[in-house]
Amino acid sequence: MIAVVDYDTGNLRSVAEALHRLGAEFTLTGDPAQLRQAERVILPGVGEAASAMAKLRERGLDEVIPRLEVPVLGVCIGMQLLCQWSEEGDTACLGIFSARVGRIPATTREGARLKVPHVGWDTIEGLRTPLFDGIDEGAYVYYVHSYAAGRCEATAATTDYGVAFSAALARDNFFGVQFHPEKSGRTGARILENFLNMNR
Repeated sequence: MIAVVDYDTGNLRSVAEALHRLGAEFTLTGDPAQLRQAERVILPGVGEAASAMAKLRERGLDEVIPRLEVPVLGVCIGMQLLCQWSEEGDTACLGIFSARVGRIPATTREGARLKVPHVGWDTIEGLRTPLFDGIDEGAYVYYVHSYAAGRCEATAATTDYGVAFSAALARDNFFGVQFHPEKSGRTGARILENFLNMNR
């Protein structure tokens, strides 16, 4: 069973539709017992880090998720919550990845202005881990975010938007992507398929 964590943070429908397109069977749940029994867990999320972490704590999921031994994929805010800390609301997160999440700068290193939030298609580079099997360097994925994780030893892909940030993170059975695979066409579908086919 694939469990998609339901903790009232949005984008559940788009993730669910992407899984339907892949023919995957899944359940939407915030029940700790169901998460412990799942074969795969996806932690989605759209919104603000402090309130999202508060919702995880309300359900006791801040204790459950770090102890999972099956493949876990965080998407967008879901990935940020797997990090150490977020500048958004000065939020202590789950600490699975050592990365710290900060606001995307409004200017490039050369001083040119950038639009924040970062919305639209951008490339991913430095791909590693089986999450990116069959994905080419420089593939395009779709972003909608104002905060991003810095690079760390768990960085599995990067995107440069003013500064280079972690487009993806990987450590043991935990994975995260800052972009939205469910909105990233064939590339995103392949990434989700790779996750669903990972060995435990």
